Amino acid sequence: MAVLPVDSSYPALVVRRSETADDVAAAFLLGYEASTRRAYETDLREWFQFCATHRLEPLEARRAHVDLFATKLREHDGRAPSTVARKLSSLSGFYRYAVDEDVIVRNPVSAVRRPKVGSETQSTGLDKDELSALLSAARKDSSRTYALVMLLAMNGLRVAEALGADVGDLSTERAHHVIRIRRKGGMLATVPLAPVTAQAIADYLEGRTTGPLFQTSTGKRLDQATLWRTLRRLAATAVPDKALTLHPHDLRHAFVTLSLDAGASLRDVQDAAGHADPRTTRRYDRARYNLDRHPTYKLADLVK
Repeated sequence: MAVLPVDSSYPALVVRRSETADDVAAAFLLGYEASTRRAYETDLREWFQFCATHRLEPLEARRAHVDLFATKLREHDGRAPSTVARKLSSLSGFYRYAVDEDVIVRNPVSAVRRPKVGSETQSTGLDKDELSALLSAARKDSSRTYALVMLLAMNGLRVAEALGADVGDLSTERAHHVIRIRRKGGMLATVPLAPVTAQAIADYLEGRTTGPLFQTSTGKRLDQATLWRTLRRLAATAVPDKALTLHPHDLRHAFVTLSLDAGASLRDVQDAAGHADPRTTRRYDRARYNLDRHPTYKLADLVK
């Protein structure tokens, strides 16, 4: 891939050269909650590494450099359009912050064309039988595994929401067992637990009243890498055809699709999933909806 050097004939982008890209990034990230901050940090680290490879100071980047980065992600690395779009959004937020702070004079990402992200998702999640098999394998694995998989599947929590919870976040409210979680964007939410989920968590805690809800044997908070490994191990026996592809988000996907199958309204599922836009909730169901209820089946029956 060709190197795109900074052309000295261009007007200067940097206003305060005493600021380094790392300085600006650190200040930019301070404004976000932990889970969002980690995602932005990962995207910025990848961009800074790209800049280093091309001998480019990030604060002197131009639109052409960002276009080259997007092309690399899409064509060389094979990243999904949604991933490329998200990374460009992260970069744009970083440079927009730099403009607001008078570090640079314009955002080099603002005019970059971003991939269109379709309304469908390629994954069809887990069906009822697959989820039942996974829950059965989790029960046999350990009380912690069962409680965690139950919480993810029965409540559709994001991984960061579940792993970020503490024991003290559990309580009761109007005869409901509930857990208080911090949603994406930092908003707090109170989520009811089905009796079977509340019992699974109680069995796991065995009376423990402090510390992270899900923790290691040393008392540290369980991390996402451990959850990934656990799910893949469970999938090897419970849903072997998905052993290499099962993602923690598939449990959230299953929550949405199976809740709709069970008769829950789109609005209630949207609220439960913490989606700001009902179209996001609908997208989870669209791939399977299109397969199961496609008009081709009715037409085939008609012309028999």
